[in-house]
Amino acid sequence: MKFILLSIFIFGTISMSSAQKQINLELKKQLDSILQLDQGIREFGDTETSEKRKDTIAALFNSSKEVLKKSQWMIMKEIDSIHLKKVEAIVAKYGYPGKTLVGEPANTAVFYVIQHNPDIISKYYPLIEKAGKSGELPFKYAAMMLDRKLSSEGKEQIYGTQIYSVQVTNPKTGKKEFFEYVIPIKDAKNVNKRRKKAGFDTTVEENTRRFGFVYKAYTPDEINKITKPSN
Repeated sequence: MKFILLSIFIFGTISMSSAQKQINLELKKQLDSILQLDQGIREFGDTETSEKRKDTIAALFNSSKEVLKKSQWMIMKEIDSIHLKKVEAIVAKYGYPGKTLVGEPANTAVFYVIQHNPDIISKYYPLIEKAGKSGELPFKYAAMMLDRKLSSEGKEQIYGTQIYSVQVTNPKTGKKEFFEYVIPIKDAKNVNKRRKKAGFDTTVEENTRRFGFVYKAYTPDEINKITKPSN
C-alpha cells in the first residue's frame, strides 16, 4: 500500500511539474495584462458596473473616473491599436496562444483584441475557429467572432451575439431616435439550441436584455425598411 501511495504521489508530482512547464509564464503575464486593460476600459462604461469597481478600474489606468468618462472611447481606440500590434507579433511567433500554452483566462486575450479590431477578423477567424474546435479556446468565442464576421459582411448571423443601434425617424412623431436591434439571425427559431451547444449560458432573449432592450426577430428586409432614410 505504501508503495502504491508513493508511486501515485511521485507520478502526480511529475504530472503537475510537466503541466507547469508547458505554461509559458512570461507570455501568460503579457496576455493577462492585455486582457485586463482590454476588458477594464469596456467594463468601465457598462451601466451595471458599480462606482466602487469604476474606482478600481480608474486606478488601473492611473486616472480618475471623471477623465475616463470623458476620454473612454479615445482611450479604448488607442488601447485596441497598441494591443493589435502586440497580438499579431505573438500569433506570428506562437500561433494561437491557447489554454495549453498560457492557461485560462489568458487564452481569451488574443480573441478579444481581434474581435475589437473588425478590419482583421476575416484574416484571423480561421485561427480562432481552430482554437475553438480544439478546446484551446472555449468554442463560444469562435461563435461570437463568426457572428461578427458574418454581420460585417452583410449576412445573417448564427448565434445572435451581435446587436446594432442606428438613428431613425419615428414615423409617428417625425423625430430622430435610436433603434436598437439584434442583427438578423439565420434560422432564428433554433438560435437558442445553437447557443446552448456552443457553450453560451444565456438565451438570445436574456442576452439582449443585458443591453437594455427586448429581443425581436427581424429579417434583413424588415431591417432595411426600418432603417431606410426617409425622403
